[in-house]
Amino acid sequence: MALGVTLFLGVFIMAGAFIAREVKNKELIEQLSISVAFGAMAMLAVTELFPEALENVGRDRAYIVWLCAAAGVIMLKILDRFIPDHDNVHGFDHECTDANVIHIGIMSSVAIILHNMIEGMAVYSIASESMKLSLLVALGVGMHNVPMGMMIYATLTKERRGKKIALLMAAALSTFAGGLLMKLLWFLIDEFVIGVLISLSFGMVVYIVLFELLVHIMHMKRRTLSAAGVAVGAAIVLISGLLG
Repeated sequence: MALGVTLFLGVFIMAGAFIAREVKNKELIEQLSISVAFGAMAMLAVTELFPEALENVGRDRAYIVWLCAAAGVIMLKILDRFIPDHDNVHGFDHECTDANVIHIGIMSSVAIILHNMIEGMAVYSIASESMKLSLLVALGVGMHNVPMGMMIYATLTKERRGKKIALLMAAALSTFAGGLLMKLLWFLIDEFVIGVLISLSFGMVVYIVLFELLVHIMHMKRRTLSAAGVAVGAAIVLISGLLG
C-alpha cells in the first residue's frame, strides 16, 4: 500500500502535462509553465530542500550540505555540455530559441527526477508508519509536481515524441522508484544519507533556477505574465508545505 502512494504521485506530473497539452496557445503556456516552475523550484529550494538537508545532516556539519550542493551544481554543469539543443549563452546574453527551451526542459527533467526519487523515499517511509499522514504529505508533494509536469511538456512540445514521452514517464515514475529503492535498501539508508541526497538535489535545483529558468524569464516579452507565474509557483509550494 505504501508503494501505491508513491506510484499515485506520478498522476500529478501527468496532470500538469495534460493541462499544458490542452491549452491551445503554446507560446503562452510555455512562458507560464517556465515562470510557474521558476517560482515553485526557487521556493522549494529555500523553504524545504535546504532546511531539510541541514536537519538530516546536522547543523554542526553544515559544510557537508554546501559541499554536496556544489557537487550537484557541478554534476548538472557537466551534463549541460553533453545535452543537445543548447544555444550559446554567455552570462545573460541569451535568446529564447526553441532549441534553448528544449534544453531547459531536458535539464529540468533531470533535476526533477532526482528530487522526486528522494521525495518518494520520504513518502514511502511515512506511509509505512501512518497511511493517513502519508496521504496528506503526498497531496502536498503532488501539488508542486503539477507545474513541473506543465513545464516538461510545454518546453518539449517541439521535441521528438519518443523523447518527450520517455522524460514524462521517467518523471512520473520517479517517486515510485524512490519508494521502491527505500523498500529494498531501507537498512542502508539513514538520515545522513537522505541529507546528502537532498543536498545534491538542492544544488541541482539552484543550478536550474539561476542558470536556466531565470536567464530565460528575463528575456521573455510578457513581464506581467511571468511575474504572475512566479507568484503562483511560489504559492503552490507554500500551500503544499502546509499540507505536508
